[in-house]
Amino acid sequence: MADGDGLGEAATAAASSPAPAPGLSPPLGWRERLRAGLAGTGASLWFVAGLGLLYALRVPLRLCENLAAVTVFLNSLTPKFYVALTGTSSLISGLIFIFEWWYFHKHGTSFIEQVSVSHLRPLMGGTEGSISEPGSPSSSRESETGRQNLSECKVWRNPLNLFRGAEYRRYTWVTGKEPLTYYDMNLSAQDHQTFFTCDTDFLRPSDTVMQKAWRERNPPARIKAAYQALELNNDCATAYVLLAEEEATTIVDAERLFKQALKAGETIYRRSQQCQHQSPQHEAQLRRDTNVLVYIKRRLAMCARKLGRIREAVKIMRDLMKEFPPLTMLNIHENLLESLLELQAYADVQAVLAKYDDISLPKSAAICYTAALLKTRTVSDKFSPETASRRGLSTAEINAVEAIHRAVEFNPHVPKYLLEMKSLILPPEHILKRGDSEAIAYAFFHLQHWKRIEGALNLLQCTWEGTFRMIPYPLEKGHLFYPYPSCTETADRELLPPFHHVSVYPKKELPFFIHFTAGLCSSTAMIALLTHQFPEIMGVFAKANTMEKVGWESRAGSTIHGLDDAKKLSLSERARFIGKRALHVTNI
Repeated sequence: MADGDGLGEAATAAASSPAPAPGLSPPLGWRERLRAGLAGTGASLWFVAGLGLLYALRVPLRLCENLAAVTVFLNSLTPKFYVALTGTSSLISGLIFIFEWWYFHKHGTSFIEQVSVSHLRPLMGGTEGSISEPGSPSSSRESETGRQNLSECKVWRNPLNLFRGAEYRRYTWVTGKEPLTYYDMNLSAQDHQTFFTCDTDFLRPSDTVMQKAWRERNPPARIKAAYQALELNNDCATAYVLLAEEEATTIVDAERLFKQALKAGETIYRRSQQCQHQSPQHEAQLRRDTNVLVYIKRRLAMCARKLGRIREAVKIMRDLMKEFPPLTMLNIHENLLESLLELQAYADVQAVLAKYDDISLPKSAAICYTAALLKTRTVSDKFSPETASRRGLSTAEINAVEAIHRAVEFNPHVPKYLLEMKSLILPPEHILKRGDSEAIAYAFFHLQHWKRIEGALNLLQCTWEGTFRMIPYPLEKGHLFYPYPSCTETADRELLPPFHHVSVYPKKELPFFIHFTAGLCSSTAMIALLTHQFPEIMGVFAKANTMEKVGWESRAGSTIHGLDDAKKLSLSERARFIGKRALHVTNI
């Protein structure tokens, strides 16, 4: 993990603006700091006074005699007592560990920590965290999102998916690994049948062949069927699409084939427009031809983007969005956002976000993190966690923090890829929103845009870990967005290749007391086992430790005979004496 709660600490420290963001406390004045310092000093003074009182009452309380009596009692204990003691301690610590583990998985927090914060912290002068009232906006927003009818994990077509032949297959040639899973490719086959086929395919022999080609599982069989369709009809647009996607080994070859597909697709589209009102079959054919034309233009825009002709790509995407506004489900605006970021046209990016970053539309990591990037850009070059902790956050910094909070809550997988704490792989052809697959697809194309802005990754690193602890838990809850689906991990494992370690979030770190009780249980169980197997040795070891911990003055007066002043013993003589005593007890 990064060292990075810098901004989280700064946010909790203070905000210099008159209207601080939710969750940020106002700055402490000199009176509050003085009172806190005196409170800490008072605790130390009480501790010193207690030690002084104990020293003054050592004679009336007979501390030396009582200490000697305790020493005699401990020396008289048998190994059976230590076996029983360690066994009982192991049992109790194990029960505590099991209870802590169950409570954490059910409620998302440690029971011991919760009791400490709720009951002990107020007694020690602490303040309880702010709790939203029933009528507060946050609670009403949570109840509103909780009432939404949430569907199961819906898989979306990746708007920035790569080319099968020119990119995915080249990766396989170089590494010998398959970047796409069978489940992902099967979903793509279903998409192709939905987009590129219709009920009137039997009217044209080439479309009939292509209908069979989209159902083929073997890539060579699909390519062979595409050539058969071109032999029947040289203007078969879908055949060119298949060859551009799977047979072309470079982006240049793919673009050449897509241009041929565009020429044929526009001809077929104009012909379908003229006949669309004749029958329902003609309307279905027009929808199919529209899908084919939009798909071709979009892929041509992506080819231009990959070949460095970014302005041409932006123009094609803008024309598509104007000509076919109902096709927002294709998420062409995400392609446009990435191209505009490459041009560093941040004003145009903001204009696109203003249109598509709406609550009625399904959010995406591209929208949330691009909005965070734009707000981060205004403050990242001069941001310092130390300075922010000392003077508080400015209004612009608070806006950037809130934007990162929003983005991380939507998809907490992304920061590790942007901060290069986890290696990237080729993005799949389908993604699960708020899942690891979407994080890979976003970071694969947008990491360079974060690196281009000075200090943006530094601000993200200082913020995201503190933000991650603010993510609602358990998973059934939500704050800014709908609750996290429970099937995220399963869907990501089907979409991502087996050699990739799938991220599972939101997953919180185990509290300290769970680690503590686990260590206590393990250590006491080990001691109990050793005591049961070697009772004599463990008994001698326990007695030797007891003698070493007790003061030398009391122990010398009760165990060393023939010496008038035990304080005159050197360290070597004391060690030699302990060894002799231990050997004597062992022989007995």
